[in-house]
Amino acid sequence: VHPWKSFPGKKIEARLLCRILCKRTNLEHSGSWRSSTNAICKHKFVFHALCRLDKNFTSQSGLFAIRHGHLLRSWNTSSHQKVISHSQKIREHFSVVFVRLVAAMLLVTSASVALSNTRSWALSEENLLFLEAWRTIDRAYIDKTFNGQSWFRYREDALRNEPMNNREETYMAIRKMLATLNDPFTRFLEPEKFKSLRSGTQGALTGVGLSIGYPTESEGSRTGLVVISATPGGPANQAGISSGDIILEIDNASTESVGIYEAAERLQGPEGSSVELTVQTGPEIKHLTLTRAKISLNPVKSRLCEVPGSEKNYPKIGYIKLTSFNQKASAAVKEAIDTLRSNNVNAFVLDLRDNSGGLFPEGIETAKIWLDKGVIVYICDNRGVRDIYDTDGSSAIAASEPLAVLVNKGTASASEILAGALKDNKRAVLFGEPTYGKGKIQSVFQLSDGSGLAVTVARYETPGHNDINKVGVIPDHPLPNSFPKDDDGFCGCLQDPASACYVNNVQLFKR
Repeated sequence: VHPWKSFPGKKIEARLLCRILCKRTNLEHSGSWRSSTNAICKHKFVFHALCRLDKNFTSQSGLFAIRHGHLLRSWNTSSHQKVISHSQKIREHFSVVFVRLVAAMLLVTSASVALSNTRSWALSEENLLFLEAWRTIDRAYIDKTFNGQSWFRYREDALRNEPMNNREETYMAIRKMLATLNDPFTRFLEPEKFKSLRSGTQGALTGVGLSIGYPTESEGSRTGLVVISATPGGPANQAGISSGDIILEIDNASTESVGIYEAAERLQGPEGSSVELTVQTGPEIKHLTLTRAKISLNPVKSRLCEVPGSEKNYPKIGYIKLTSFNQKASAAVKEAIDTLRSNNVNAFVLDLRDNSGGLFPEGIETAKIWLDKGVIVYICDNRGVRDIYDTDGSSAIAASEPLAVLVNKGTASASEILAGALKDNKRAVLFGEPTYGKGKIQSVFQLSDGSGLAVTVARYETPGHNDINKVGVIPDHPLPNSFPKDDDGFCGCLQDPASACYVNNVQLFKR
């Protein structure tokens, strides 16, 4: 119901039921109505779009009345002219309104485009660096819900509200953005830290020789940072620090609320400088001063262990200790195998204890050395398996000799991938204790200013589809508590049946 000014105080009401029909009058034969689609009718019909009506279409001003398309009241030409006049006014009114509406829409659209263009041109160099980091996370991060937030909305809010007037403010904005993911392994690296990280995977690092992590659930509510491993021969190892110890303070500053990467930065420093540590070993708390040194990350040590009286079993065992997965790892393992083979070894022991990981590709390549075929690892995201790493045996050089693998809670990341692959493919027997349980994979991305991002890009499952994150790889058999971690001690435990760490060399390779 709509009041019309052309009919003061009156109303027109109708119910539209069907298609629009053109109704016209024949003025020479007053009172007759016809239906037409002829273009001629446009000058003679009552309303340009008059529809078939339900029940009645009544002019309360007394001009005419129609019921079901039939004329009920006569009308005259002057009335017809009045209706046409009103019809024209209505058309003119709607034409003006329509034009104004279109103009308004065009104005709003133009303003939006202008605002968008202005905003794009207004992006500063700092904004662009922030957007580069944002896009890296958007494309690579494993969790596409981004910890349950709208990633696009965060970008817009940050560009609008976060100060980015200089490089330090931009770095702070990037760190704040990453903090919303609640992922301690996805972090920002300033140019010097990024360079240091890359050097650490290439074979040398200056520090105290510690790999550290967060306490696992199995370790309860312990505060501080746990030692995953201590590099053999490094300052920390020489001071008696070993895997499982807890670092409570670094230079008298508590580690309770410090991230592992910030702590790692504090432990590194110029060669010859010192750092003070407060370390808890079991119930004992020690205060130590360590001198930083250049840690040579030669990842492999090997030796031949001869076991007297074992001619029928495994009299010559090749022992290989792999301490990390840097760029030299797989090549060094191959070299060690070739050297031991020249001494006619009968079996191998691969010691991955306190190996905190490193480069994922090196873990894959090392697994290929020992396997003639099979899946090495499944790479998964939130939707399931997205990639499979396997081998056809073309890279295998030691796929036949019996193999035992030693692991402990300092075995983490890439070394867990290797241990899980060898266990699930039934290539090796695992001895020791459950591994650390880092089942996520990070990739490192360099930004345009030399800084970088370490981003969690996937989680992995062993060939048996075991998700080891926060659980670890479970060994087949334990080792004696006193079992040594050095190569000399290992050989002694095989050679002396009277020692507390003695392991029969036959049992070592028995499933």
